[in-house]
Amino acid sequence: MIILAVETSCDETSASVLENDKVLSNIISSQISHNLFGGVVPDLASREHLSNISSIVNKSLIESSKQLKDIYVIAATCEPGLIGSLLIGMNYSKALAFSLSVPFIPVNHIQAHLYSNFLNGQQADFPFIGLIVSGGHTLLILVENFFRHRIIGYTLDDAAGEAFDKTAKLLGLGYPGGHHIDRLSKTGNSKFHKFPLTIVKDNKYNFSFSGIKTSVLYYLRKINFENKKSDALVSDIAASFQEAVTESLFYNTLKAAEEYGVKIISVSGGVSANSRLKEKFEKLKASGYKIYFPKPEYASDNAAMIGLTGYLKYIHSKDKNEFSSDSFNHLAKPRLDYENF
Repeated sequence: MIILAVETSCDETSASVLENDKVLSNIISSQISHNLFGGVVPDLASREHLSNISSIVNKSLIESSKQLKDIYVIAATCEPGLIGSLLIGMNYSKALAFSLSVPFIPVNHIQAHLYSNFLNGQQADFPFIGLIVSGGHTLLILVENFFRHRIIGYTLDDAAGEAFDKTAKLLGLGYPGGHHIDRLSKTGNSKFHKFPLTIVKDNKYNFSFSGIKTSVLYYLRKINFENKKSDALVSDIAASFQEAVTESLFYNTLKAAEEYGVKIISVSGGVSANSRLKEKFEKLKASGYKIYFPKPEYASDNAAMIGLTGYLKYIHSKDKNEFSSDSFNHLAKPRLDYENF
């Protein structure tokens, strides 16, 4: 089965061609124009998706050595994300599916991150605890089988990746901030300053990262950071901040795994590329845990994970007619939340 997949939920325009669960191409165009603003500008993101999507799809076909006539199904991100960005990818993909008379499969972006560790034939073991951590999402999910899962924890405010970006901005670093903080942390002292770990009382698996961002702000004011700023100081603060965030992610995930009796943990999303987070989870292997992290090209938003999830939805569907391109009445509309995940 040859699948063409499109991802436009935020500021990456991506297209991928897969043969079943094997990736033949995965083209990602990141919108660097947002660097000027220190964050994603939704209207600008939509315009860039509109300008880039056709060429990105063509590149994915060329790299995969496939043509439109070879495509069996088309999948695209339908939720959650920036509404304008989602509409560009969905409408383009729906129209293309209709013109080719092939099924169209709407894909949940969060589910796609959840299954991104199982690209290129890597087999999924169930049940597992899934930690999805990115610039827009931080969730803990108990996964019992394909499309049998439930959210057991989530962030009440900032996502972890968002906290990285905002802290990097406070430190005078570039956007996106995650890789800058990770790089500087390697030469910094993670015990330089102890930033607080937020404990959420109403749900022990929930997260909160707005407090640590504020704590960094107040600490920088206290030490008169702008006048004392140095490479060593920035590295130490970055390392201390990173330690607090990754410890919060690790602690809640391990607690959930222990209390649900699950020995398999899958970490995905853009922040899964963080070296300290990987280091913490990798140590669990000595205690009998199976730990999954995606390859770097599948960690951030990408169409390959959309294609895999579309493929899994199709083969596990009891009624293939639900994906018919003859009628779009059944298709999901873009949503911004986790409703009916």
